Formats: sequence, structure tokens, C-alpha cells
Amino acid sequence: MNKLSDLQPAPAYNAADYCSTKEAAAVLGVSHRTVQLWVENGTLQAWRTAGGHRRITVESVNRLVDGRRLAIAGHPAAAPAAPAPSGRRVLVVDDDPLMLRLYELEMENWGLDLDLVKANNGFEALIRIGEQRPDLLVSDLSMPGMDGFRMIRTLREDSGTAGMQMIVVSGLDRATIKAMGLPSDIPVFPKPVPFGELREAVANGLVRN
Repeated sequence: MNKLSDLQPAPAYNAADYCSTKEAAAVLGVSHRTVQLWVENGTLQAWRTAGGHRRITVESVNRLVDGRRLAIAGHPAAAPAAPAPSGRRVLVVDDDPLMLRLYELEMENWGLDLDLVKANNGFEALIRIGEQRPDLLVSDLSMPGMDGFRMIRTLREDSGTAGMQMIVVSGLDRATIKAMGLPSDIPVFPKPVPFGELREAVANGLVRN
């Protein structure tokens, strides 16, 4: 059974300090599900009412907005130094949580000693890059909030991340990807993901890093 303190705010609760999941999604420009995932992984701070509704702190929403603004401007938000990874750090970006889990399960069996970092869309990826400094990026292109095209342009325009090794995995056809301006030097793989070929590309990318 949940404690009372887990279900309702402290006596000093001020409604102006909290917002609903829907309101947070509107401010952040992402889906309702993305907000839920960010609450679950601790990116956003929230509590549940007795009726089961999330109430998200406005402070944590504003912090994420500020982090996104800095990341888009090419200046990732300052963060405490992350623990040194046991292997090479790879950031995987996809708005489908099932796909992220599939990447995780596959990469665990690649024998490449990878430290996997995950993000749900482009601007969360920029924040994770500021925090984690990955060696290689594997990203989808069609995502809410900030898609992969804009994220990659942002990274390429910043001297600190312009040389990052990148791989794209997308369900878009090659003609559309080319028309949207993806740099021609970035390897592109289709969906469903050919994990054997992707493993080779990741291994090669880490060698070049």
C-alpha cells in the first residue's frame, strides 16, 4: 500500500509549482508518453495524486527546457562528471521504447564491451551528449520534439561534436533521407534493423573515433 506522502503533496503544496503530464508535454513539445518515460527515468520530478494522476514539478520542466535551449545553441548543459564507462560509450536514440530495449538486448551480445546510453528524441539526446560524451551515436530520424535531422545538424555545427561518429537507422526511404539533407558520410541502415551489419558499422565507427 502506498504511503499517504507518496500520493499527495506536502502541506506547503502550491499548485503553481506543479503541472499535469499534458501540460508538460505541451511546453516541451513532446508526446504524452515521452513525458511519462522521463518521469519514470528521473529526468522529470513528479508525484502521483490519490487518483493516480501525475503532478510534475514546474522547476524540473523548466530545467529541461533550459537544457534543451543550451543544447540546441551548441552549448550542452553543464552536468556533474559521469562515472567512467567500463567500455566505449554508445548513445542510441529512438522514440519507441521497445526499439530501445531491442537495441539493448542485441548489443549486450555483441562482445564489444559497450556502455549503452539511451534517449527518446533529438533534444534529449543533445542533453545526454552534454552529460555523457558518447563515442558514437546511433539514431532514428523520425521522432517528436526534435527529429534526427535537426539533432545531427546541431551536432555538426558545434566544433565540440562535429567529429562524432554517427550511424542512422530509419524507416524512411533513401530518396527522402537525401532530400532532407542528411550528410552523405553518415551510414544509413533500414528498419527492421539488420543487427549483424549494424554491429560491424558500430565496431568500425569506434575504431575510427
